[in-house]
Amino acid sequence: MAFIAPSARSIVLMLAALLTAPAVLAHAHLQHQYPAADAEVAAAPQALTLNFSEGVEANFSGVTLTGPAESVIETGKAKRNEKDQTQLIIPLNQPLKPGRYTVDWHVVSVDGHKTQGHYNFSVK
Repeated sequence: MAFIAPSARSIVLMLAALLTAPAVLAHAHLQHQYPAADAEVAAAPQALTLNFSEGVEANFSGVTLTGPAESVIETGKAKRNEKDQTQLIIPLNQPLKPGRYTVDWHVVSVDGHKTQGHYNFSVK
């Protein structure tokens, strides 16, 4: 039985794949939110709730909420759920009027990685 030694190139590629995979997985990805993306809610929410794949730093995270007619809606400061560091809660300072809203979010995970995204929902 012959032994075939792996080439140096194969070893380098394998090491690169192993070392970069954890970095890709280390970002906080939005898993679900309330109101849900593309949902139409009957009652205006009192807060936005965003759940991520890993813990987030509330002091470096937040949202911009844009409402009907592209108006920016003032929100309270983002807070992390004391019992679940993957959950970010953004209080709303005023009831939302009927219309379509866009949530532009940005977070810094507990390991320092930044991610951002957006989604829409509507209030009847």
